[in-house]
Amino acid sequence: MPIEEDIQQTQFRNPHQKAAINLIYTSNWLEGRQKDLFKPYGITNQQFNILRILRGQYPTKISGVEIKSRMIDQNSDVSRLLDRLMVKELVVKSQCSKDKRADDVVIAKKGLTLLKTIDKNIPTLDGLLSKLTTKEATQLSNLLDKSRG
Repeated sequence: MPIEEDIQQTQFRNPHQKAAINLIYTSNWLEGRQKDLFKPYGITNQQFNILRILRGQYPTKISGVEIKSRMIDQNSDVSRLLDRLMVKELVVKSQCSKDKRADDVVIAKKGLTLLKTIDKNIPTLDGLLSKLTTKEATQLSNLLDKSRG
């Protein structure tokens, strides 16, 4: 459905404004679908992102600062998210040996198991943009990279 129909707006200042609005709207749409997918597992999109980052580092520990720098949503409160993941026993935090003010984080076995379960639904996530051909998806990704400079 065209963005004009979705937001019931037919007038835009210019094609750039329309593209920006469409990008934000589509981003929120994708985030909502992801939220629905992760809800049964008791985690949020941001928590999934942290677990994904930690799985990529496993078994190496990394700092919260490093996690934040790799996150899709870099405005996230990583400390709070890590605390919630600790309560769920999905990550393990320990004091950094080089900097006593910082924590090192590693994904727990339970976190790895959860991700393996979620991985079965990854085709559902990938399928959210399945109306695009492979060429179109690559082009879209390249255009988004270009727009960020």
